[in-house]
Amino acid sequence: MKINWLISLLAAILIAGCTGIGPSTIERDRFEYSSAIAESWKEMMLLNIIKIRYGDTPMFLEVGSVVNQYILERELEAVATFRSGDLIGDGLGLTGSGKYSDRPTITYSPLIGEKFYKSLLTPIPPHALFLLIQSGWNADFLLRVCLTAINDLYNSSERRLSTHEADKGFDQLLEILTEMQHSGGLGSRLIEREGEKTIIFFRQNLSDEVKQNSLKVVELLGLDPQASEFRLVYGSTASDNREIAMLTRSMIDIIAELSQFVQVPEHHVEENRASPGAIDKATSFEEIRSRVFVKSALEKPKDSFLAVKYRDHWFYIEDTDFRSKRMFSFLLFLLSLAEGGGEGLAPVLTLPTG
Repeated sequence: MKINWLISLLAAILIAGCTGIGPSTIERDRFEYSSAIAESWKEMMLLNIIKIRYGDTPMFLEVGSVVNQYILERELEAVATFRSGDLIGDGLGLTGSGKYSDRPTITYSPLIGEKFYKSLLTPIPPHALFLLIQSGWNADFLLRVCLTAINDLYNSSERRLSTHEADKGFDQLLEILTEMQHSGGLGSRLIEREGEKTIIFFRQNLSDEVKQNSLKVVELLGLDPQASEFRLVYGSTASDNREIAMLTRSMIDIIAELSQFVQVPEHHVEENRASPGAIDKATSFEEIRSRVFVKSALEKPKDSFLAVKYRDHWFYIEDTDFRSKRMFSFLLFLLSLAEGGGEGLAPVLTLPTG
């Protein structure tokens, strides 16, 4: 009787041991690995912003793949003593052992060569900026961050070798474009024309205010007031009055601009270890919200959105600084957009002129 009970127990345990553990790990692994990768990307981006301020070389390392393997091993041993074919009543013994292991394989690939060029050195395609505006991103915020110039109207720059304020017409243009966006006067759609992808901006049944804003845009950009369509190209200067030339920034340009707002220790600047910053030069609300304000301290901050250690100091973004957090998250979004690449396109713009 007891021997039958022992055999049944062993069979049940062995069957249970054959049950897979994979499905139960999916939810945990998926969120834990995605969270870890996201946090490491944020820390790497912040560190590179700081390194550029110190004249150091930025380095980006991608997580290529994550493959996890689980191993579950179980051993059972039953011992019984027999005499003359009979099972001795107290001669039963059952021992067991188990081993569980988690073996992740993670591959990394540095951004070098062609990948570095495409992701960090290639300017953001002009048409991509207008698609982002159409999807709801604030025009002033987006263009102030990503543009160097549009039809010879230059954005401000805080980089050490090219520091200058924005042209008056540039600020005025961004203000008008934002008003048109909010009033519904700025729209876009993609079409195919002669094998080229184009973007057309148009709105019908416009209010008088939107019509006036459209005419101001045409005037500021030096466009033909009689034309309804305008080619969108990459560059700082238009070839004629039916072309809008946008000199967009690359990711490394944007990161270099943002690095000027890192609050480095004063003695590092005095010792010429880091370049002087521009943290106190922002004036308008739009300028301020296009910055990432990074502070520094000797001790690790207790309440930070993100913090990294560099040169024996902690550099961090305060968790209560929503504008900086928003801009920093947008920076990671732009990096994803840049990594997506994109062919050189020649879109066409249409601005309503009444």
